[in-house]
Amino acid sequence: MPTEAGQVSEKEARQVAEAARESAWDRPSFGKELFLGRFQLDLINPWPRSDPDDVARAEEFLGAFGAYLDSEVDGAAIERDARIPDEVFHGLARLGAFGMKIDRKYGGLGLSNLHYCRALMRAGSVNPSIGALLSAHQSIGVPQPLKMFGTPEQKQRFLPRLAAGEVSAFLLTEPDVGSDPARLATTAEPTEDGTGYRLNGVKLWATNGTVATLLVVMARVPAAEGRRGGITAFVVEGDSEGITVERRNEFVGLRGLENSLTRFHDVFVPKENVIGGEGKGLKIALTTLNTGRLSLPAMCVGAGKWALNVAREWAADRVQWGRPVGEHEAVAKKLAFIAATTYGMESMLDLCCLLADDDRNDIRIEAALVKLYASEMAWKIADELIQIRGGRGYETADSLAARGERPAAVEQLLRDLRINRIFEGSTEIMHLLIAREAVDAHLSVAGDIIDPDAGLGRKAKAGARAGVFYAKWLPTLAVGKGQAPGAYHEFGPLAGHLRHVERTSRKLARSTFYAMSRWQGKMERKQAFLGRVVDIGAELFAMSAVCVRAVAERAEHPENVELADLFCRQARLRVDDLFTGLWSNTDAVDVAAAKRIIAGRYASVEEGVVTPPADRPWVANWQPGPSTAQDVRRRVPPPK
Repeated sequence: MPTEAGQVSEKEARQVAEAARESAWDRPSFGKELFLGRFQLDLINPWPRSDPDDVARAEEFLGAFGAYLDSEVDGAAIERDARIPDEVFHGLARLGAFGMKIDRKYGGLGLSNLHYCRALMRAGSVNPSIGALLSAHQSIGVPQPLKMFGTPEQKQRFLPRLAAGEVSAFLLTEPDVGSDPARLATTAEPTEDGTGYRLNGVKLWATNGTVATLLVVMARVPAAEGRRGGITAFVVEGDSEGITVERRNEFVGLRGLENSLTRFHDVFVPKENVIGGEGKGLKIALTTLNTGRLSLPAMCVGAGKWALNVAREWAADRVQWGRPVGEHEAVAKKLAFIAATTYGMESMLDLCCLLADDDRNDIRIEAALVKLYASEMAWKIADELIQIRGGRGYETADSLAARGERPAAVEQLLRDLRINRIFEGSTEIMHLLIAREAVDAHLSVAGDIIDPDAGLGRKAKAGARAGVFYAKWLPTLAVGKGQAPGAYHEFGPLAGHLRHVERTSRKLARSTFYAMSRWQGKMERKQAFLGRVVDIGAELFAMSAVCVRAVAERAEHPENVELADLFCRQARLRVDDLFTGLWSNTDAVDVAAAKRIIAGRYASVEEGVVTPPADRPWVANWQPGPSTAQDVRRRVPPPK
């Protein structure tokens, strides 16, 4: 761990990130094998099933939850007022919605990941800010880290409060620290009497931060003799002395989001509130996100379903040039994309949830893939929906209603979805995170060969390990089941798509190996290449999911075999383009141009417009010490 925040080298930043990731693969992972060219369909086929007792309990809750949302929650009012009413907090608490993922022995509902995500999907369709409230509280807030790493005493002390309706938040990001946690500046100094720590620092973009009464805070404990130190996770009481919520941040979408800028000044936290031990904070955060990331694609899938409904009904009703617009090829292609992609996203999500509910699976790659894929595809779906709706897609729901038309809030959908490509790991960071896991097998055997700090002895041992590994692995990439014409015949009309996935996974593995051989240690800087590799893997995972799901459900929904075929046909074209882009691109030219752009060589292109004033910094500096701002925290009063 760097000795001083804010002054770290690129090497130190990588070392911190590497130390935080899970290094062991002691459970099977379909995604990991897929990137290695091993299409192990048996890991997801037959389609996993939920426990019938869990399903019955969940459906009872989902029924009551849906009825409450329909009758008592005004999503349009939340959008207009930029605020979730106190009464909605009370109603959600009465239903147990704040304890969906909390075990029943602590007063929660103990829902599976699958049914939890379905609840978020339902809530998000009324207003995405409600989905974000519940998700941030349970997926990354206090309940999930305590579930995975908390002591029995911590669980007993905090989880019943959270299940009953208290709200939690997760505080990692800082004004100058986003995806590079090595530069974390918030400190947690141990007290002289050894009873706890004093927190000092500022945290930015804390979802639920203005309403939360319990916080997970990541802070740096200084290393000392007999003390490991490092970035550490703490449970902090939201009303502790020295905490000031200085701002409620406002965004282009999610107008009801309670998101804060929060200052800590000499905030005392007892040592009993450390989660998992000193120096374990980043590992806890990343492990929590393995399943926590599933909540975000749940709301993307909900958005896709909503968009499909609006697009379908509008395309059938709106007539232009003597025909419904949905019969014109230009619009028909958009409808086909929305329907197929929504089915694909939902299949990926449901599969990831079912795998996550079975502790025998490692889903770190799969969860990251569905987060990446759904956030990108949902944004494209919303954009296509606006185009289908034309001028009405750009118009607000209130404006439509004012002249007697159906108030379909399409423009709001676009605004609300945009953040998902940034939340919980931006698309660019997700590409790098997944790529790191995808090449883990290579680095574990040959990493020392390309490590400039490795001595001759380590390089020699790595060479020997690599020779053994590649002698066994490379021949498996030449021939596979996908080349047999009758393979996967049990999947009927979808068998050809699975044969294509098997062949393409081997092609992807060969391409990755060639790139590592070519660029070696420079591979980590080939971010555009790695992004395409990951996007190909995401498409292959999605194709696998839709085929297995469609065949598993064909008795109840035979029409979904058609949707799965449609999705796979579209996905195969996208994969072809991505493979072309691996080796035929402008990446090197773009990087060279970017250096000249940053240096100001083309600044004349910017002339002729009024640009933002330069009298303030791009990132505001903060100074330690007590707050000088008014506290804007919001406390929901108890129900009357």
